[in-house]
Amino acid sequence: MTATASLAGLDPIILADALRVTGSPGFDRWQEQIRRTGGCSDPIRLTGATKTTDRATGTVLHAYTTDVEPGGTLRIACGNRRASRCPACAWTYAGDTYHLIRAGLTGDPNKGTPETVRDHPRVFATLTAPSFGPVHNRPGNRACRCGTHHTEDAPELGTPLDPDSYDYTGSVLWNNYAPDLWRLFTIYLRRQIARLAGLTQKDAHAQARVSYAKVAEYQKRGAIHFHTIVRFDGPDGPDSPPPHWATLQLLTDAIHAAATRVTVVVPKSKPKPKPKSKGQPARTLTWGKQIDVQPIGAFGHGEEITEQAVASYVAKYATKAAETTGLVSRRIGELPELDGMGLPDHTRRLIRACWDLDPAYPDRKLWAWAHMLGFRGHFSTKSRQYSTTLGALRQVRADYRAAQQRASLGLPDPDDPPDTTTLVVAHWAYVGQGHTPGESWLAATIHRDLQEQRETARQELPALRDQEGATK
Repeated sequence: MTATASLAGLDPIILADALRVTGSPGFDRWQEQIRRTGGCSDPIRLTGATKTTDRATGTVLHAYTTDVEPGGTLRIACGNRRASRCPACAWTYAGDTYHLIRAGLTGDPNKGTPETVRDHPRVFATLTAPSFGPVHNRPGNRACRCGTHHTEDAPELGTPLDPDSYDYTGSVLWNNYAPDLWRLFTIYLRRQIARLAGLTQKDAHAQARVSYAKVAEYQKRGAIHFHTIVRFDGPDGPDSPPPHWATLQLLTDAIHAAATRVTVVVPKSKPKPKPKSKGQPARTLTWGKQIDVQPIGAFGHGEEITEQAVASYVAKYATKAAETTGLVSRRIGELPELDGMGLPDHTRRLIRACWDLDPAYPDRKLWAWAHMLGFRGHFSTKSRQYSTTLGALRQVRADYRAAQQRASLGLPDPDDPPDTTTLVVAHWAYVGQGHTPGESWLAATIHRDLQEQRETARQELPALRDQEGATK
């Protein structure tokens, strides 16, 4: 398949624009640019120039300008992590997250984490929101409380049995304060570890460290919850073994104890005269009663949760936002915009709650985050010593591509002796973002092609390795 695959069935406007693009003189170069972005659906367009010279002689080794590019612009990937906004860039983000999480579970010396972390106690825990009212669900083999056995894709799943009595205020406030609950949980966890070990917090910290990585996910009811990997390390972090008392059971008990003790008090709000709003009583927010903690298996020998499964799961949800509720991840300007968004009633009520509560809690910026149902925290975070960073992974990729580019142009390596040092002078300007309708369809086709090629390569890799081993 190529970017000029069958155009049958396309909207006439898209079809006409796609034919214009494919018939233009610079189409091959345009296609090369889009392939380099991975088929990005919303590329950033730049204009500018760059020149590389030899410092010693002043000789120009290489010069480039966007004047020679299609449309006079260079297209680079948008880098958006949300799959609903850009599947191509989200795929890259998910891959980076997978390697970051996996490095903290299996160890990877190339990423600064020793392989001995596999021997450290570690668990996969899920912290959820409390109930805000009964909702349609699938409780095992039993019927829902409404009397129906719902299918997995039933649209009513997660919606309230009685919307008029559902606590929409509590739901959006909980989402908004969820980062505060998480921050307190990490503090209380260390306190509970010290208490269960019979040590002071200072002594426990001197003997063992706790590393974690977490990702946020929306439930169908629109409430955020957190999946987290928690690992015991020694006093020097992942490079040292944890003490004898830092067991898997102690870690599990500490997580349960910490989660049940965390509370966040939302103060009473005063009504505002403009716009009219009701004051809200003080309320106390806590984690839900469903706290799941399971050990992570090291080698996948029949364990319920393996390292690869955890890394894949976390990477998958690192690119999601509130799509499960039918919401598009973009900011909402004014309340009337909801009329044209085609939202489910439950989602609309959650957004309306953000609008109604915004004047009562001006510092919480509920309306600014209404597109996230009130949640304004980071979707994925980690402690400093869990493993490598996304920035480090991206830098390795950038360095690799830069080395490829230098080799293709015959430019010297920057690590060469000082007398061959080069000077790069560049100027770039932002001129826009996105595709025309036809370009958008063609970019999506390129993205699908790349995905199929990667999947084919992934499936063939084990066979190639076996073949290579047989010939040695």
